[in-house]
Amino acid sequence: MYKVEITGVDTSKLKTLSFEETNQLIKEAHDGSTEARDKIIKGNLKLILSVIKRFSCKRENNDDLFQVGTIGL
Repeated sequence: MYKVEITGVDTSKLKTLSFEETNQLIKEAHDGSTEARDKIIKGNLKLILSVIKRFSCKRENNDDLFQVGTIGL
């Protein structure tokens, strides 16, 4: 599997969330669960990286784009 490590997170080891898991975690996060919120963010880091890879033209901007992506989550 393709491995990217940003801010200490090895994305090759991250689980991709199913639709059902995501919906359940969103409900829990709305009820105030910070653990659920963190799982949603970690479960979507690969999405952020794929968007960066697709639209990034300069390597040095990748960290900034990653930060913006995580803030968006």
